[in-house]
Amino acid sequence: MKSGPKEDDAMGVGVDEALMSVLFAATDAGLYAVDDEGTVIACNPGAERLLGYEPGTLIGVNAHRTLHPSNAESAAVPVQRPILQDVALGKRISGERAVLLRADGTPLAVWWTAAPLPTAEGGDHGAVVVFQDATAQRAREGRRAERYALSETMREQAEYDLAETTWLGELTLAMTTTLDADEALHRLVRQLVPRLADTALVSLADGHTHRLAAAAHHTPDVLPSSPCDEPAPPQHPAHHAAVTRVIEGAGTQHLSDLAPAAGGEPDLLTLVEAEEALVLALRLHAKTFGALTLARSSASPPFNEADRVLADEVARRISLGLDNARLHAAQANIAAALQRALLTDLPDVAGIELAAHYEPAQHAAEVGGDWYDAFLLDDGDLAMVIGDVTGHDIQAASRMSELRNMLRALAVDRPHDLPGQILRRLDTAQARLTLADSATAVFTRLHRTTSGAWLASWSVAGHPPPLLVTADGNTHYLAGAHSMLLGLRPTIERPTTHTRLPAGATLLLYTDGLVESRTRSLDDGMTRLRQHATTHRHLPLRQLCATLARTLGDPRDDITLIAARTPTRPQNS
Repeated sequence: MKSGPKEDDAMGVGVDEALMSVLFAATDAGLYAVDDEGTVIACNPGAERLLGYEPGTLIGVNAHRTLHPSNAESAAVPVQRPILQDVALGKRISGERAVLLRADGTPLAVWWTAAPLPTAEGGDHGAVVVFQDATAQRAREGRRAERYALSETMREQAEYDLAETTWLGELTLAMTTTLDADEALHRLVRQLVPRLADTALVSLADGHTHRLAAAAHHTPDVLPSSPCDEPAPPQHPAHHAAVTRVIEGAGTQHLSDLAPAAGGEPDLLTLVEAEEALVLALRLHAKTFGALTLARSSASPPFNEADRVLADEVARRISLGLDNARLHAAQANIAAALQRALLTDLPDVAGIELAAHYEPAQHAAEVGGDWYDAFLLDDGDLAMVIGDVTGHDIQAASRMSELRNMLRALAVDRPHDLPGQILRRLDTAQARLTLADSATAVFTRLHRTTSGAWLASWSVAGHPPPLLVTADGNTHYLAGAHSMLLGLRPTIERPTTHTRLPAGATLLLYTDGLVESRTRSLDDGMTRLRQHATTHRHLPLRQLCATLARTLGDPRDDITLIAARTPTRPQNS
């Protein structure tokens, strides 16, 4: 503790050993005592260090005139001075933004507390001021504020990253929940607007040219919803050139000069008021599928680096989806070709018209168990068969082929057996040879009488019944002769039913994919089949089968039909 001549007097009027102990204990803070005139009568080393005074030189300094800046000096910093008058009234006062002047005249921001200095007689004799350098505290507060701002930035970035990841996941779902490439692209461009652009276009490579496959704009009806069905406006010359360059192998193109072409019909980018555009390649494994165009108008901010990174990721995901659709289409084509190779050609039968139609499942790249067959027996009768083996794989197709060939062999070997008897023999063969685990079939035999009329006999093994459509529009399903699936009970007797086919009548055999789906019941499907068969009965038989398959069939399942139509007038043999 430093003290001057006046300190001895002060010691007699109130500066006792207890105060000295407090002063020395507060070594981390500056501490000084002033008398009632404001003169420093005592201080600790901390006060001298903070204020830049040599040891012993702070004693005797008038604090009010020397340590406290004037209003002009402190104009830039709000000042709260230890006011001696307030302390003299017995008040304890403090401040958080005070300024004291150092010995060299520079300001020192401090926070402080001032209390009356008691005398031995119990009165007040000056004040005690405790202060600390506020610079370090403010630096700590600044660092704390920076850490808080950084944590907030990181939190906001994490929320943005999560939202972006979720959005990219939705884009992936749009591309993978359907194997129809055009439908997937229409879904996707609608999600790109306005999240990433005001206008999104997908152009697919088509040989040496390209076509607009999907388009979306933030304002509905500005662009055609389906460019394939409705002609789109002509392309901007710069945009067309950029898409061509990208498809030929160039990298991302940035278009900023999109002034409309002089004269002629407004181009597509002019129509959407595009100010700038990014054209990105849809490319994977050295194969280019097309280009993605993202355009923004003048009302939107220009593309920045983050937008470009996100656009690259979007283009990559679109390319993956298009590649998956391409591979699936290739597999589906192979499967359909294999399935058709397993089906037989129809024979030429005098006096009767024959037609068949096979439609593979659109969303499955596998061969199935549907089959049809038609062949002549030794006595001239026509055998007509349709069946279905459970499953959509190579095994189902193999079992189908085995079952079909066995049925044909049994029918040819026993040409005079009834259809029910042939199916019973097939039951036995299936049990002995394990031809198929579960299968359905309809075996029909058509016989022409000497008068030229046609008779039909049939037996049904767990399959939808045949449909008979007459020339005048009456339709009914051929009831009777119905029994359980093939292979369940090899010893079961299978019935046969007979009927006469009217002139110009159509006998239709079909698989369940034509009448049953996840969205409608079997009864509803069979009712619709009767209605549509009546409506379209005048069509040529091949066209009738194709129309029914396209109109009624469930695209998620294989659809197979075989039909026979008798002549409009009986023909004598």
